[in-house]
Amino acid sequence: MIDIVDAKFVTSAANINGAPQSDEQNEVVFMARSNVGKSSLLNTLTNHKGLAKVSSTPGKTRLINYFDVTFIDRESSEKSFAKFVDLPGFGYAKVSKSIKSDWEKNLTDYISLRAQIKIFIHLIDSRHPHLEIDKSVSDFLLEFSNESQHVLQIFTKIDKLNQKEQSALKREFPQALMVSSSKKKGMEKIVAIIHNILKESSR
Repeated sequence: MIDIVDAKFVTSAANINGAPQSDEQNEVVFMARSNVGKSSLLNTLTNHKGLAKVSSTPGKTRLINYFDVTFIDRESSEKSFAKFVDLPGFGYAKVSKSIKSDWEKNLTDYISLRAQIKIFIHLIDSRHPHLEIDKSVSDFLLEFSNESQHVLQIFTKIDKLNQKEQSALKREFPQALMVSSSKKKGMEKIVAIIHNILKESSR
């Protein structure tokens, strides 16, 4: 079993120029439109209630936040490390525009140019799986991610759907993961997947 045993805030940056210097490709980027539950997911994954905070100050919510995360393999007691990167929510942008216009240019640059990113995690509200803004983000990631990077699609708030709705969503998006932060459903699987991707790349 893989657990996250420590997580702590490192720094915030307005753009790629302020990002922490690193030679490792071990960054896990979390991205979502506003109100999808990104902060709740980060807090639940790391067992740290106050790690990711929802700020009422617009300027702060547009910063890129970095967290050092420690994994442990309970079978071997081996520890490994990653950086979780919390990108600003993109729900404030107008849905009718392209993703390059929706997002601030510095975020577009960060996503397309930051070589340290290993995993992109795109969170989608399971109750609204077909929004144009999320399709634009998915297309953008497919275009700009390289062969060494992984894109994970995760549907949040799955507890808000009944069994029939959940089954339909899984059929339509068979590669996606389904989670509920409030019920802690699917969290162990996400932690294990992130850990295994990072471990594979470090060999």
